[in-house]
Amino acid sequence: MGAAERPVDEYSSRVLDVVDEIPPGRVMSYGDIAEYLGAGGPRQVGRVMATFGGGVAWWRVIRADGTPPPGHESRALAHYLDEGTPLRSARPPVRVDMRRARWDG
Repeated sequence: MGAAERPVDEYSSRVLDVVDEIPPGRVMSYGDIAEYLGAGGPRQVGRVMATFGGGVAWWRVIRADGTPPPGHESRALAHYLDEGTPLRSARPPVRVDMRRARWDG
C-alpha cells in the first residue's frame, strides 16, 4: 500500500500541519518539529516525512546540521535558491545556515 493509499494518522497529520506553516526561506529540523509538537522525536518526524511528505514543502525539513534529506540535495537546493533560504554552502554538501534560516514556529 503506497502513501497515497495509507490513511494519515493524527501524529502524521500534526507533523504535516507544522511543515505547512514553515514560511518560504525558513527551515526546521526533524527534532525541532518533534519539540514543537511535544511528541515523538526526529526519527518519528523523519518517518512521517518519508511516508507522507511529498505533498508538503519537504525541503524545509532538514537535519540539525543543516543538510537536506539524503538523495534530494539537488532538488532541495533549487527550492532554497528560489526561496532565498540562507545557505552556508550551495556546493556539495549543500548546507542551510541554521542560525539564520531556522523557524521557531
